[in-house]
Amino acid sequence: MSTIDFPAGGFAFVPGVFQYSAGVRALPGYRIERVRFANPVPMAAGFARIADYLRAASLPLTAFCACELRSPAPFTEAGFRAFNEAYAAILGEWGLLGTGKNPVARSNVCPEIDPPVAPSFYAFSFARPAPGSAPSFVNAGSGEVLEGKSNYRDHIVAPGDLSPAGLRAKVDYVMGEMARRMAAMGFSWADTTGAQAYAVCDFHSAMAEAIVRPGGARHGLDWYFARPPIVGLDFEMDCRGVATESVLPG
Repeated sequence: MSTIDFPAGGFAFVPGVFQYSAGVRALPGYRIERVRFANPVPMAAGFARIADYLRAASLPLTAFCACELRSPAPFTEAGFRAFNEAYAAILGEWGLLGTGKNPVARSNVCPEIDPPVAPSFYAFSFARPAPGSAPSFVNAGSGEVLEGKSNYRDHIVAPGDLSPAGLRAKVDYVMGEMARRMAAMGFSWADTTGAQAYAVCDFHSAMAEAIVRPGGARHGLDWYFARPPIVGLDFEMDCRGVATESVLPG
């Protein structure tokens, strides 16, 4: 893995699949900031609110570098492709696809209880000029599956296996992917300010050795009772190292 600079946005990214990059880091002279909505905002309205926020901060739309989505339920593979094509079309309109690759990192998970009625924004991150700032980054979400293949179903780690051994294999894969993405950007678990896990299964048996001991919970671990976005996946994580986070009301 290596990074590609995206000067129009003030960040670099680890190339991933067409719908998202594997992670983003601020370029020198910039910092990444995270903003969470007080309540999830449906996609079209969310894009509009993010655009307004960036313009009010005198930033280009290309500063948008990462987002966290909430969807009603896991997608079929065909449904996920259709959703991603519509999502990526907006990124193209914002000037984010000029490199021929998608630079925006993303997580997209599905709350098991009280899900949104439509795909919605939960949070977003952007790069802002800030000379002298400490390095900052956001890792995209990863489930227990090798990405970039012709399908997901044939590449899931321990498919359908929620035994302690199966869950350990899933968590180990995801933790390894988080570490690989951070390493590509020059970071490690020691640089994180937050980590989030998404699952409706009980992964506690893998918690101590697979997550805590490697450093994945150095500031605790936020667990969301939510499923990964593809039918058949059971565990997902993302992480970040940012100094500035805020909440938008409404």
